[in-house]
Amino acid sequence: MWRRLWTLVTPAARGPRRVRPCTRLGSGGPALGCGATIFALSSGQGRCGIAVIRTSGPASSQALRSLTAPRDLPPARSACLRVLSDPRSGEPLDRGLVLWFPGPQSFTGEDCAEFHVHGGPAVVSGILEALGSVSGLRPAEAGEFTRRAFAHGKMSLTEVEGLADLIHAETEAQRRQALRQLDGELGHLCRALAHVEAYIDFGEDENLEEGVLEQADNEVQRLEVALGAHLRDARRGQRLRLGVHVVVAGPPNAGKSSLVNLLSRKPVSIVSPEPGTTRDVLETPVDLAGFPVLLSDTAGLREGMGQVEQEGILRARKRLEQADIILAVLDASDLASPSSCNFLDTVVTPAGVRSPSGNSQRLVLVLNKSDLLPPGGLDHRPDLSPHLLLSCLTGEGLAGLLEVLKKELAAVHQHRLQSCLDALGHYKQAKDLALAAEALRVARGHLACLTGRGGTDEILDIIFRDFCVGK
Repeated sequence: MWRRLWTLVTPAARGPRRVRPCTRLGSGGPALGCGATIFALSSGQGRCGIAVIRTSGPASSQALRSLTAPRDLPPARSACLRVLSDPRSGEPLDRGLVLWFPGPQSFTGEDCAEFHVHGGPAVVSGILEALGSVSGLRPAEAGEFTRRAFAHGKMSLTEVEGLADLIHAETEAQRRQALRQLDGELGHLCRALAHVEAYIDFGEDENLEEGVLEQADNEVQRLEVALGAHLRDARRGQRLRLGVHVVVAGPPNAGKSSLVNLLSRKPVSIVSPEPGTTRDVLETPVDLAGFPVLLSDTAGLREGMGQVEQEGILRARKRLEQADIILAVLDASDLASPSSCNFLDTVVTPAGVRSPSGNSQRLVLVLNKSDLLPPGGLDHRPDLSPHLLLSCLTGEGLAGLLEVLKKELAAVHQHRLQSCLDALGHYKQAKDLALAAEALRVARGHLACLTGRGGTDEILDIIFRDFCVGK
């Protein structure tokens, strides 16, 4: 194993070890390290029952004393009822709860105070104005509390991103996954890769601390446990931000735009009996069964049309290559037409053959306009791929389509997670350090398809943060 081979290189051969003090790189934002104390409304704008106003910085204790004078600071991390007054005039502003969080045992790592007051605009405005009058306090910039928590080592970069996702989560699946990312479990892979690459690139020149490769092994082991739990629980491992890319494709007048409008519950696309109405790719984010999805309506696929429509068809074909799931739509009452047969031969049939490379692209065949079928239904077609009958006009068959889509969406996530887990297995079996690093890069690529993060910049950030290379 490469780990044993590298331990044979003695410390003497690699030069004297030195442990360097590590200073986290600044974010470029205001007030970091300059001693300023910030304050802001943390509970959101608008009328509410209770509003939370927070401060962070060395003057937090002074702010708390100024608004609750002549009372002293409350016990740490205990809620106390206080009358809040304007420090300039002594005029009472409200009666609410105050909390004192001395650093470093606080959200940001600095001294923090919280004021839980009634949520009326006049009360909130009065408290904020009073805090602004205290020497050394200023209003916080957007995201500055979280930036300070990151700067003081209270949150990792992945946890910061997870917190942002949690605040902005639009679906239940996003909320569940954001909570797990908030725990930092998706940061294990980036840290492991950063440790291995730092050892490869800087092991001799920079004299990194002992135990770097062992830390990488520990990160991989933790990630394997987390991914295994995701794969065992069908509700876990959902895509985080943009969602799975679902492309609706088919020949002209099959009902693609009608299906997009039906799934998105709004008029995204123009619906017309005239063929070739959609000339470009129209995209809309939707929530399908709790999964965030980017839904794309494309131009009808056919040959021999004008230049503008041909450009739309070219874009549609490119979008098909990028799709996670293809919703192939055909007119159930017109399956024998040349355009339907060509679409079956060029799109549906090839997609039914799984590539040996393990491509996760999936296809769902939808036969629309089932309301136009004769009473006996669709004629038996042994050459037709498994399909669903749907009427966008009446909505019949929509529930079945949503259920199938839910399973397909989960399958996309499962494939990415399993591929990441397989790559971690290759890492553990690698006999060469460079091959081990490559296995981690492959794993990172699969995980990045789900999270949208974990790029090179983040790896470099971890290398500089953990090892202070070049400092």
